[in-house]
Amino acid sequence: MERVFDMAPDDRGAEASLRPSTLEEFVGQDRIRKNLRVYIEAARRRGEALDHLLFSGLPGLGKTTLSLLIAAEMGTEFKASSGPALEKPGDLVGILTNLKRGDVFFIDEIHRLSPVVEEYLYSAMEDFSLDLVIDQGPSARSVKIHLERFTLVGATTREGMLTQPFRARFGVLEKLEPYPWEQLVEILVRSARLLEIGLEPSAAELIARRARGTPRIANRFLRRIRDVAQVEGVPSIHEQVAQRGLAMMEVDPLGLEALDRKLLGLIADLGGGPVGLKTLAVSVGEDAGTIEDVYEPFLIQQQFLIKTPRGRMLTEQAYHYLGRRLPPRPTSGDLYSSESSTP
Repeated sequence: MERVFDMAPDDRGAEASLRPSTLEEFVGQDRIRKNLRVYIEAARRRGEALDHLLFSGLPGLGKTTLSLLIAAEMGTEFKASSGPALEKPGDLVGILTNLKRGDVFFIDEIHRLSPVVEEYLYSAMEDFSLDLVIDQGPSARSVKIHLERFTLVGATTREGMLTQPFRARFGVLEKLEPYPWEQLVEILVRSARLLEIGLEPSAAELIARRARGTPRIANRFLRRIRDVAQVEGVPSIHEQVAQRGLAMMEVDPLGLEALDRKLLGLIADLGGGPVGLKTLAVSVGEDAGTIEDVYEPFLIQQQFLIKTPRGRMLTEQAYHYLGRRLPPRPTSGDLYSSESSTP
């Protein structure tokens, strides 16, 4: 699954239990849901497998959930893997040859597939066949294996890292966007019902507004705040309980968490930047990919951070947020010098 969600087994199970079981129950991404209904109904009427789909967007917006729902709506089985797990063609062959007609094969972090595995997928996606080379040297021969027509669903947080030939083989490309807080309230109300805990409207809004437009984060907050409510012996999460739970998790009114503030503070300590990504990762003890995929997009959306060819820089809004004095502005030559390190 996506790097940011290195959750414990119990957390993964809790997250799965809150997923909707039908497209009708899925809240948000209205345009995508509407499109999927059309594509699925058309494929059903033709008696064909659904075309290959690529979902892109930030972690936690519902790419995996939509993939599961596609299989459920099509009445087929769901098989899942991830880009880093498919290291060699043999890993892929074993899965593809066991797929039945119409099955959904989901690959998370598909941008991290190795080039050789990606090339094997080309013929599987287009011709539903695989060309395997058996033996080596003079006795080597190629064997074509025919596959059942399946649906490949790829999920990526970095669509730009996919090669153009690979991207072009997907018939449906959809980008998931962050959710407005009103839709997150709907998700939280449903999740609270499944968790068998009351949730007052003011508390739901408070949690939703701090969840960074992401259902997975909203549900994570809700589970931890439920713990607070249960320990305090209250049957329903009210605004004060939500405030205490969010404070325990160090989530501020803008939705920034401890690592967000640490990143901003580090760049400020270094004169406001530019600071390279690797420097940030080493300094805060976090994976560079996680910083780039998870933390930076929200900080950029909040207009606290900008990227330049030399690295990350703080904005004036970030200094106001940190309560620090704005340093002298660098010249354009300082920002875009070609002698810099990679951002």
